[in-house]
Amino acid sequence: MNVLVIGNGGREHAIAWKIKQSPLLSTLFCLPGNAGTDSIAINVPSIITSDSQAIIKFIQEEKIELVIIGPEQPLADGLADILISNNIKVFGPTAAAAKIESSKGFSKTFMKTSGIPTSDFEIFSEIDQALKFINNNSEHINEYVIKADGLAAGKGVILPNSYNEAVAALNKIMNDKVFGDSGNNVIIEKRITGKEVSAHAFSDGNHVIPMPFVCDHKPVFDGNKGPNTGGMGCYSPPQWLSEELQEIINEEISTKTIKALSTIDIDYAGVLYPGLMINDDSMNVLEYNCRFGDPETQILLSKLNSDLLEICVAAAEKKLHNLSIQWDQRPTVGVILASGGYPGKYETGQEITGLADVDADINIFFAGVKRENDKLLTAGGRVMAVVGSGNTLHEAREKTYKNVSKIKFDNMHYRTDIGLI
Repeated sequence: MNVLVIGNGGREHAIAWKIKQSPLLSTLFCLPGNAGTDSIAINVPSIITSDSQAIIKFIQEEKIELVIIGPEQPLADGLADILISNNIKVFGPTAAAAKIESSKGFSKTFMKTSGIPTSDFEIFSEIDQALKFINNNSEHINEYVIKADGLAAGKGVILPNSYNEAVAALNKIMNDKVFGDSGNNVIIEKRITGKEVSAHAFSDGNHVIPMPFVCDHKPVFDGNKGPNTGGMGCYSPPQWLSEELQEIINEEISTKTIKALSTIDIDYAGVLYPGLMINDDSMNVLEYNCRFGDPETQILLSKLNSDLLEICVAAAEKKLHNLSIQWDQRPTVGVILASGGYPGKYETGQEITGLADVDADINIFFAGVKRENDKLLTAGGRVMAVVGSGNTLHEAREKTYKNVSKIKFDNMHYRTDIGLI
């Protein structure tokens, strides 16, 4: 089977790495791919992910039988719809289904009407009305969260601690348009405290198979301090999350979401990823994602013992119920190595060294890396993920951080507390 993976991040490197292990695979392509996928697949850098007609032509020429869409933007843009209309098998939801991520207003309203637990919220399309709300709640502004409605690469969520910060956030989103049209509307919702967890699941529209739970740390600095990033590291499983609550999440969030979407004629096939906040035995959905998380994918696919290609085909063909998916039960830790300045303006072009010294049982997934004159150079904010497993969480942390210390590039920074909080 010829397979095409869409995307160029660490998530797509991990997907390609796992697909490459399948005995069902003939030839693997990555569009556009990156410096990690170029050693395990045929990269297609000449086609951009928004050029659907060029993608279809390439698929037909290379006799590709399955397309796996990694990032949220092509899903929100309807790439899956276009592929399906051309009789091309695809793993990834349609634009209507992807709206649970591409519009926070849609997803919050959907949760409210479907009985999915989430925090109270208001949606604003005019900044004057949003400012009025902030003004009326100025004394308790640190009890609210401000979110851009659309996609913002994981950076459209602002937690103001003062009235001035809230006003600045609204101006940044709605007037300055730092997130483009994603800031046409904003959602202001009640802030929920607790522990955050990612609840990924495979879905074929009729059946849902949960994946292991993962904890992702988005703030850039230790202790969950500093601005949000796309994710600075993960660990799995969260040993503080009871088996009983895991079952409730799987049934009352993931399965219930897929069933509720079907009642409004949305057929959801792909990965469903709700992000939840847990406080004792209560839970609330913070947001939905319509694809594998990044860096959660690097953790999850390191733990997956089953054939990912077989799973993706089954999801596309509505045959997930025929599968029994197996996972490595050992604790796993993944740490993101980031460029100097990230998540603000960051440096690129720094030579990366030490990768040849990394232990054989450690997985390295490239994100912001380019290959130039036989050297690997930094080419993004989040450069790579270092992933290790052990018999205990402590052992997994020790192995992972031991190998993090072997990798060097100028002004590299990373969190040292992944798996501790």
